[in-house]
Amino acid sequence: MAEPVQIQRLPQDAYIDAVRWLPQFSTFTRHILLAAFDSDTSTHSLRTIAFSPSQNASSLIPQSSLSVPSRITSLRTCSSTFNPSRPIIAASTFSGSLLFFTADLINGSLSFELSVPEKGLHNGFVSGIDLNENGSECVSVGEDGRVNLVGLAEKGGFRRVFDSNGLVSYSAVKWASPVEFVTGGVGRFGLHWWDQRKPGGPVALFKGNWTDGTTSGIVHSVDIHPSRKYTCLAGGSSGTLFAWDIRSPKESTILSSVGLNDAPANSLVESDIWEVQYDNYTHSSKISNLSSSRILPAMTCSEDGILAVIEHGQEPIEILAEPCAINCFDIDRQNPTDVICSLEWESLAILTRP
Repeated sequence: MAEPVQIQRLPQDAYIDAVRWLPQFSTFTRHILLAAFDSDTSTHSLRTIAFSPSQNASSLIPQSSLSVPSRITSLRTCSSTFNPSRPIIAASTFSGSLLFFTADLINGSLSFELSVPEKGLHNGFVSGIDLNENGSECVSVGEDGRVNLVGLAEKGGFRRVFDSNGLVSYSAVKWASPVEFVTGGVGRFGLHWWDQRKPGGPVALFKGNWTDGTTSGIVHSVDIHPSRKYTCLAGGSSGTLFAWDIRSPKESTILSSVGLNDAPANSLVESDIWEVQYDNYTHSSKISNLSSSRILPAMTCSEDGILAVIEHGQEPIEILAEPCAINCFDIDRQNPTDVICSLEWESLAILTRP
């Protein structure tokens, strides 16, 4: 009999807009980063929490908190090549600004580094951001149709990659290589592939109709596996999760959806998928069976409160079912057994897989 997943639900004093694991620096202490919104005081903050994996996670220890000017829409972290104990943090806001911080994992503190002001970056809120692997550059997208690149060494300067003047709306973005990234957005063909070596617009567009013509659809989240950069995972409306290989722009592989003709009949999720990540947690017996054409396993969270693992050609696995929305989650890159997610009802859940 398989060992069950350990689940700990931890009530918080505020609504959690985003949550991320910080890169692990110590064997004995782990750190969680979260964006919080206190509806009673209308205040917004970025917080770090520490806990030891050898102890009960309900004894989480708050470490630091910094006020931010607006609610956070997207949160990303990466290790610093110069100082592993001070990972880099990027946060975008509803007011349209882009904020950068560092976390001191030794002293348990957060430090504000720089910001890109609202004026000129986006017209409205920033809907998605992503840091590149070494934290030197951040890409941002918005519903205004703008795509920007921010160089951290430039101390707040940015370069406009594209501006659709509102004709296209972007909701998510993910780096694929030091010069390539994918954006997800609104509409039937909501995935675009960009290459900085070829300016002027996207170099590839998803030409398939992932909504089957029934709705316009919104891609809420995208992910790219580092070893398979040409294949993009996208999660969006109506519980739809699909994979797109840019080398076959007209084709997609539907892994989960409601009401699509080629969707698996056993789809777990019936509402919007808010976040998707490739799931590196896999049993060694399965690794040798994963061909290069097979879509690697993915984890999703949804509006109907389902945290699930979906694998190509396999029955989906329900990891967590809640009576409220699961708004976001993060898999610990260094310990893929551990997952943290934020629940609609002002709480966190930490899951440990065997």
